[in-house]
Amino acid sequence: MRNMLLTAAVRAKFAFMGKDRASLQIERIHKGYRRLAATVDAVSGSRPILVPRMPGVDEDMRNWSFFMLLEHNVIVNRSMTSIVGSLIRGETPQGPGAIDPKRDVMPSPNPGPEQIDALADSVTDHLQLVSQHRHLRGGSTQRHPIFGRFNAHQWHCMVGFHLRIHYRQAKTIATIASAQ
Repeated sequence: MRNMLLTAAVRAKFAFMGKDRASLQIERIHKGYRRLAATVDAVSGSRPILVPRMPGVDEDMRNWSFFMLLEHNVIVNRSMTSIVGSLIRGETPQGPGAIDPKRDVMPSPNPGPEQIDALADSVTDHLQLVSQHRHLRGGSTQRHPIFGRFNAHQWHCMVGFHLRIHYRQAKTIATIASAQ
C-alpha cells in the first residue's frame, strides 16, 4: 500500500511540474552539491561514511564516500538522459538507458574529486538535451523500476527527484567527512 501511495504521489507531482520548473530544480540541487563539494578535500571525500537509514537510500548505498555518491549520481543522470533522448526520438532506450538499476548504478571502489566535474557535466548535458525540445510529454515510454512507465517529461523530472533523494545523504557524508 505504501508503494502505491508513493507511486501516485510521485506521478502526480511530475504531472503538475512543468519542464522549466523541473530544470530549475535540477540546477538548484546541483548548486547544493557543488557547495558540499567545496567542504571536502580529496582525502575526506574518499572516506566511506555509514549514514543512517534514509528514504530512497538502499542498504547497499549507505556506506559510500562523498565521491562514490557523486559517481552514482553521474551514472544515474547519464542513464536518465539517455532514456530521455531515446524517448524523444521514439526509440527504445539502449546502452546507458537500459541498465539494471540495482547492479549497474554502483560506483567504483575509489572514485576521486574528478566526480565533481563529472556530475556538473552530466547535469549540463541533461539540461542541454531537454532545452532543445519544447514538448517532452506524451509519446514513447520506458519503465521505471519503482514508479512504472514514464515518458520523457517524467524522466526529466526524475533527474531532480533522484538528485534530491541523495542530497540529504550527501550532506550527512560531507558533514561527517569534513569533521574527521
